[in-house]
Amino acid sequence: MSEAALEEVSVLSSIYCGEGELKVRQQDAQDGLMVQINSSVGGERRLDVSLLFHLHPPYPLCPPAISVSSSSLSRTQCQDIRQKLLGQAAALPPEPMVHRLVERLQECVEVTEMCEEVNEEEEEEEWTAVLSLDHIRSRTRYVGQLQRWSLQLQLTGRLLLGRCILVILLGAKPSIKEFCRLLKTVKVDVDSSGRKCKERMMKVLIESPSSPSAGHGLQGFVVKSYESLPELSAAFQELNMMEIYQQILPSLSG
Repeated sequence: MSEAALEEVSVLSSIYCGEGELKVRQQDAQDGLMVQINSSVGGERRLDVSLLFHLHPPYPLCPPAISVSSSSLSRTQCQDIRQKLLGQAAALPPEPMVHRLVERLQECVEVTEMCEEVNEEEEEEEWTAVLSLDHIRSRTRYVGQLQRWSLQLQLTGRLLLGRCILVILLGAKPSIKEFCRLLKTVKVDVDSSGRKCKERMMKVLIESPSSPSAGHGLQGFVVKSYESLPELSAAFQELNMMEIYQQILPSLSG
C-alpha cells in the first residue's frame, strides 16, 4: 500500500477521533486499506451514516471504492449517495481525498432527500437469490468478506458448506446484483497455488421476488455446514424456501 494512504489514515485518525468515528477494517500490503468512518449529518433530523473506503494499493492514483450504509436511510438513498460520492471522487485530482469526500456527504444527503421519488412498495420489495460458489480454501478470509459485503449492502444471508457451496441472499435486488459483482471482481480466496484469486466460477442459480414467508428468522450472515442432501433440504425448509430448493435441485444433482 502507498505511504500516502498510510499518512492519510494517520491524519484521519486525529480528525475523526471520537468514540467509534473511525475504524481501520483492513490493512494489507496486497489489498490495501479499508477505513470506516461513521458520521452524523443532516439538519434538524440528524442521520447516522457509515462510509467504508477501500484504498487499493495504487491509491491515490486511483479513487477509493466506497460503500454507504445507514439505518436512517433507505437502500435506494444509500446507493444514490454512493454513486454521487464515486462521481466526485473520480473528478478529484489524484491525491488523498477521503476527508474531502466525507465533508461532501452532507451535500449528497441533502440532494438525495430532496430529489428521491421512490415507489415505497417497490423499494421495500424483497428479493431472494441463491448463488453457487466453486471453492472456499481460505475460509476465514472468504467468509469475513462475505459477511462485510452483506452488512454494507443491507442483505441477510446464509452460507451453506457441503458438497455444493451455496449462498442464500435476501434483500433489495440492486444490492444482490452488487454482491454478485463484488464476488467476481474482488480477490476473495486463494487458488491451489496459494495465490489470491477472484470467484470467477460463481453462478446465480435463481433470483426472484421473495415470497412473504421466505427467509423467516434469517438474520445477519450465517454459516452452516451440511453433509447430505436431506440436511441441505432441511436448511431450506427451515427458511421456508422449499419451493426454491426444488427449483435449484437439478443444478445440485449434476
